[in-house]
Amino acid sequence: MFLLGFDIGSSSVKVSLLEGDSGKCTASSFYPKQEMKITTHEVGWAEQDPELWWNNLKLALRDVLSESKVNTDDILSIGISYQMHGLVMVDKNLNVIRPSIIWCDSRAASIGDRAFDEIGKQHCLTNLLNSPGNFTASKLRWVMENEPENFSRVYKIMLPGDYIAMKLTGVPQTTVSGLSEGIMWNFKKNTLAYMLLEKYGFSSEIIPEIVPTFAVQGQLSKHIAAELGLSPETTVSYRAGDQPNNALSLNVLNPGEIATTAGTSGVVYGVSDEVKYDPLSRVNTFAHVNHSTNNTRLGILLCINGTGILNAWLKRMVGENVTYEELNRMAYEIPIGSGGVSILPFGNGAERVLNNKNIGSIFSGINFNIHNKSHLLRAAQEGIVFSFKYGMDIMQNIGINASVIRAGNANMFLSPVFRETLAGISGATIELYNTDGSVGAARGAGVGAGYYKSFAEAFTNLRKLEVVEPETAKITQYRDAYEVWKNRLGIEI
Repeated sequence: MFLLGFDIGSSSVKVSLLEGDSGKCTASSFYPKQEMKITTHEVGWAEQDPELWWNNLKLALRDVLSESKVNTDDILSIGISYQMHGLVMVDKNLNVIRPSIIWCDSRAASIGDRAFDEIGKQHCLTNLLNSPGNFTASKLRWVMENEPENFSRVYKIMLPGDYIAMKLTGVPQTTVSGLSEGIMWNFKKNTLAYMLLEKYGFSSEIIPEIVPTFAVQGQLSKHIAAELGLSPETTVSYRAGDQPNNALSLNVLNPGEIATTAGTSGVVYGVSDEVKYDPLSRVNTFAHVNHSTNNTRLGILLCINGTGILNAWLKRMVGENVTYEELNRMAYEIPIGSGGVSILPFGNGAERVLNNKNIGSIFSGINFNIHNKSHLLRAAQEGIVFSFKYGMDIMQNIGINASVIRAGNANMFLSPVFRETLAGISGATIELYNTDGSVGAARGAGVGAGYYKSFAEAFTNLRKLEVVEPETAKITQYRDAYEVWKNRLGIEI
């Protein structure tokens, strides 16, 4: 029996086919081969057409089915991972009303901050565990204030993964985990966040049916099954935001466990069984994939918007024909501290860890007679890690300590500079595994469909590929470089 995983990112859409018994990835593909278009009408804005996600999903799925030559009657179920916090609005015919306002769009930050003050900071934190901030509910309020004609047509609102599930089954649905990432779930009452909906002037009727994260949520509609070349008996049985799903893919489900990722954005994600929140809402608390009223499992999430996107930007500046592997080698030629060059990697919108400030990316300490592009490449990777450290210190203040960090062997974790700097500055052991978001989503589908009887069974074949220990002799050098970076950050914010 086989399981499909769809990972709906803002850069690409990846599809993986997992053989259930062996846990091996039979085939995978992603589209587009260049980064997916993000439309920016104004500074701080970011939108994508949901049809882009759907079309690229079809292309990647076509490759997977062609490569694997699997009998599609043997594909049991589908799991969906998706970029968090995006707003998708559909009308009564389930047609998209406007492009999705995606995760790195910061237009609604002031709306959320104002609601935080007016509702009451402590009330928001104890009930929502976060400021309304620049999250999905606040983005919808922006539409209400600025595009009343579009708002008047809204039948249901969804997150990007909910939209893909709706395309597959024809039914709008969402989850508690998804509602929590939109700041629309009241943890104290275990209900919709009616007080925020009322504050913003929304009817609860726009919220889709709530389904469990792990469950048979629906079957493929006949016409979509035909379009995709799949059996109409195939079900959708799991959906989660990309960061809770990344934690799931690494078998990070219990208190004290830490997952991280460094793609376009970067995340450190710790699991807690206690209600914890940062008083300034610089790191955020959401329902984890295995959270329930009887089993508190909350994800404490540090997000840095400008991580891999900074690396990609520098790659374009150096030259499109240079590979990331070559960039990593160039960065590794430079000693710790990058010869005094520091880069603040905050060039992808407002940063929650900086209290929703948008300070842009800042290069400092450059000497034209000494430094070259290799110094900039190393400084970028160090700057990204140092932004992680800055946020991890905040997480530590609310009881999330990182002694072991798990990550997929992908993206920036392929760079020795990145992973050694993270181990050195955090003091944590880094464990790299043979997984990614699409494979994790496929495993989640297996749990939701009942193919796996437990999480332990689902992760029997998860393999540890590499372990990176902190190098004791270099810790002082990393700390000195971090202090220089942090001082420069202090000046800018």
